[in-house]
Amino acid sequence: MDDSGRAACRAIYNILGIDKDGHKNVLGMYISKSEGANFWLSVLTDLQSRGVRDILIASIDNLKGFADAICRVFPSTIVQLCIVHQIRNSCKYVGSKHQKEFLKYLKTVYHAINKETAESNLDSLELKWGEQYPIVIKSWRDNWERLSAYFEYTEGIRRMIYTTNTVEGYHRQLRKVTKNKGVFPNDTALEKLVYLAYRNIRKKWTMPLANWATIAGQLAIKFGERFKIL
Repeated sequence: MDDSGRAACRAIYNILGIDKDGHKNVLGMYISKSEGANFWLSVLTDLQSRGVRDILIASIDNLKGFADAICRVFPSTIVQLCIVHQIRNSCKYVGSKHQKEFLKYLKTVYHAINKETAESNLDSLELKWGEQYPIVIKSWRDNWERLSAYFEYTEGIRRMIYTTNTVEGYHRQLRKVTKNKGVFPNDTALEKLVYLAYRNIRKKWTMPLANWATIAGQLAIKFGERFKIL
């Protein structure tokens, strides 16, 4: 509830990170009435002030102002927009009778072997569907540099960064707890419940990500001094 005692909506934003040893952890949890460039700038500034020195790759959904805030606080960070979110948003604006064929063309873009092939296939997608769905094509064009960042990496790293499914999975576990409560008397009560849920979830995060030794070696080669494993 807000200060006047009326029910109010709140959004919880979680920053989930993977450290150099391949372990997941929540770097920060933020409750806000709204989002935007100023909010995300405060989030990234807070992370930096609490000891986050560098972020190699940030995998995010395309929330307003998030990518720009990352680049301002951590200018060397590579931003990868979630491909799954982009596909879902695209499908909203494609007629149901065309979705199956459209997705077949679109798959050749995000499943391409490299960026050059993906761009060629994006041209083909536009040639086929550009007149019917110009807004969808424009969205891919406008966000292309951040949608295609994962093509610069090996298959193992690509699977790790092309989608935000990891944090979405964490959110699903939190919702199992928060939905049973319904209304919270204040934001602090919500924070406490989510923190307790996080402590229970974290108990399962005992092992590094699958195939982390290989991935860490690849990251060390790619990022040099920014990622030392020895």
